[in-house]
Amino acid sequence: MGFYERLGVRPLINAATTFTAIGGSLMPPEVLDAMRDAAGSFVDMHELHLAAGRRLAELTRNEAGYVAPGCAAAMVLALLGIRTGGRPDGLSQLPGRDEAPYEVVMHAAHRIPYDTTLALAGIRVRQIGNVIQTFEWELEAAITERTAAVLYVAGSHLPDVALPLPTVVRIARERGVPVLVDAAAQLPPASNLWRFTRELGADLVAFSGGKALRGPQASGLLLGRADLVEAARRSGAPFQSWGRALKAGKEEIAGLVRAVELFVARDEAWLEREQRAVLEDWRGIALGAEGVHAELEDANEAGQPVPRLRIELDDPERAAAALAAFDGFRPRVAVLPYRVQGSPRGFWLGADQLAPGDERVVAAALEHALSIHPDIHPDEGDRS
Repeated sequence: MGFYERLGVRPLINAATTFTAIGGSLMPPEVLDAMRDAAGSFVDMHELHLAAGRRLAELTRNEAGYVAPGCAAAMVLALLGIRTGGRPDGLSQLPGRDEAPYEVVMHAAHRIPYDTTLALAGIRVRQIGNVIQTFEWELEAAITERTAAVLYVAGSHLPDVALPLPTVVRIARERGVPVLVDAAAQLPPASNLWRFTRELGADLVAFSGGKALRGPQASGLLLGRADLVEAARRSGAPFQSWGRALKAGKEEIAGLVRAVELFVARDEAWLEREQRAVLEDWRGIALGAEGVHAELEDANEAGQPVPRLRIELDDPERAAAALAAFDGFRPRVAVLPYRVQGSPRGFWLGADQLAPGDERVVAAALEHALSIHPDIHPDEGDRS
């Protein structure tokens, strides 16, 4: 009996996406081996962080790199570092709004549920623009002596009303304010690891380690200017600082370094072809059911070039029954619900997070889900 079964927790097959709520991604054996190797010895954590940072900088073509316990943690530590310069006496208390810059400027179009995390760095958001338009003068006027940074949330899935990142960089740089990019789910392509900083000019960028990178879920990657990355490092463990609670262990550091090594070396075109082949098989199953529409899309929920299949049913009740059928299947299958004005209309399926053989299980679950009539409760019976 496995660990989850002993706890009475049902594992699932991820045909949805790299959501934190369902465990991010699966680490390949090479990453697990690196973590196991790191777990077998003690090490000076300062030396490990610095050595790992140099390796990550080399792999990603950046000045510096740092492993944090998640993308959100990377941004909190980055902002603490910006506020304090990495000095333990940079703030005598949090939020410290009488002592240091305490605002980040964000576009209205970039406000997301996760931006409340910034409060852990004593940060208050100053919003510019609206959901229709944003003007350069709004950013210029918003930057004051209280401004710690401009936070830019990347992704083509967001409303296209924010100022372009190069424009933001130019305005912020003229005023001596750094730009931090939240690129949590903006991989692939691997070139994004250096595009935001080296090509578009941002000072810092943060990625999730446990999504497309397939590193430890409790890991994040901070890249960019060496002085700001070092200030972020000095704001976290093992330093006795405001961010000490945001601790990346030796295992997470080793796992993320190995994950990045694998990620930059992989054949992205071959992987996409493999995923599309699986999606086309599923599409054939869907089109064989009455009242079902299936369309292959070129980008995922974060706007990245990861194909997925959108399946729409002709009846909202039938769509709700299908979603329940996936959850009740054995083994359980996670899909991404598709809703129109809050009403369930279908779901998306992705093939990028499948283990070998999972595609056949998802195909069986799909056939089962599309056969459910809304007046009949989904079978939660003897699937295995």
